Parts: sequence; structure tokens; C-alpha cells
Amino acid sequence: MSSPTPAEDEVPAIQTGPKGVINDWRKFKCEDQDTPPSKKALLRQISNPQSDDVHDRLNRKMSVQEYEMIAEEDEKGLRKYRKQCMKEMHERFSFGPTFDSVVELDNGEAFLEVIEKEHRLTLVVVHIYKDGVKGCEALNSCLDCLATEYPSIKFCRIEAAATGASERFSDDVLPAMLVYKAGELLGNFLSMTQHLSEEFFAADIEAFLNEYGLLPEKEFVACPDEEEAGVEVE
Repeated sequence: MSSPTPAEDEVPAIQTGPKGVINDWRKFKCEDQDTPPSKKALLRQISNPQSDDVHDRLNRKMSVQEYEMIAEEDEKGLRKYRKQCMKEMHERFSFGPTFDSVVELDNGEAFLEVIEKEHRLTLVVVHIYKDGVKGCEALNSCLDCLATEYPSIKFCRIEAAATGASERFSDDVLPAMLVYKAGELLGNFLSMTQHLSEEFFAADIEAFLNEYGLLPEKEFVACPDEEEAGVEVE
């Protein structure tokens, strides 16, 4: 069996099983800027009480102190850890790029570029809106939330006047939502408010897109609005 090359050694491993999860959690907490220095020192001490062997340190069982540390973690910290793990898995297994927020497109050129040049595996959802038009502000808020739940999707928004085709996107067809993949138009949804109830939320947009089979399996649920409101998420 050939020995691994230096390049292979540099690729971070995504570990599985109880030991792997413990090891990854230790590394995450030691590297996380939000972890207090006292906790980082405790983790290093637990992982390396006497041994200088890296493999031995990383495979020690989780201590009582570490269990207590996990118990003290708030939900936001745990979501942050899960999100980082999923992002690393995406990058490692070449599932395409990941995103964590809605991208504002400034002009028609940026609009065309995101359609034509985005990664072939990336689903692109573009909201065309105009300030003051009913439903546009609500849809923007919904996509802000969905962008955190579906990091493999590139959610974008652009003002109708900035598209360079404002005559096609008059007020009566807004808000409009266009869905692309590999340069192909998969969904052309005009007057979104006609498809929804008068008051709608992120879950309604999610259900609407799912009806057309456009959404992948949800990877993590971390809508900032829900976190702040203290809503329990599975």
C-alpha cells in the first residue's frame, strides 16, 4: 500500500462514529474564536494530559468536563458546529459550493452571470422585486431564512429596474421568482402573491418550491429569526 502524499495529509478528515464526532468537536471548540480561552485550555489539557502522540490524544474518551462543557453550549453554538461540519462535507465530496445568505444582484450583467456561470450542480433562485409592491418585502424575508436552511442553493434578489428588462417585470407580475440550474430555466413564477395566502412565511415558500420538486433535502435548520424568537427546531 502506498503512503499518502503530503497533499492528501493536508485534507481535513470528516470523521464518523462516536469517537470521530468527539474528536471533531474538540478540534472545533479549540479553533472556534467564540470559545473562551479558559475552555480552550481545558480541552487541550484533557486531550493531552501526558502523551505527545497526536493519535493517542485525539482518541481519548470524552471526559466529564467535556460533557459539562457541551451541556453549557447554547443552541446557537451547536447549530454553528453542525453547519461547519456540513460545509466541510460539501467541500470534501464536491457537492458544489455553499452559501449562507441571499446575494444582491446590482445589474442585468450580474443577473446573466449568476445564471450562466454558476456551478452546474447549483440551483439558483432569483427574486425580482420592487420596493413598495405588495409581497416583495415578505418574500425577501422568507428567502433570507431559506438561505440558511438550504446552503447548497444560491438565493439571489434583484430590483426589477436593475434587470435591464423592466418592461417584462412590471408591478403586476411582481414579486417574481425564477429558478435556474446549469443555465436552464426550471421555474418561472410570476405574481407570487397569487399562489400564496395574503400572509405567508418561509415555510410556505418552501412548500411551494417542494410542490415543483425544486428543493433538495434540507441540511440544517437555522433561520436567524427563529433562533432569536426561541423557536425549537428539530
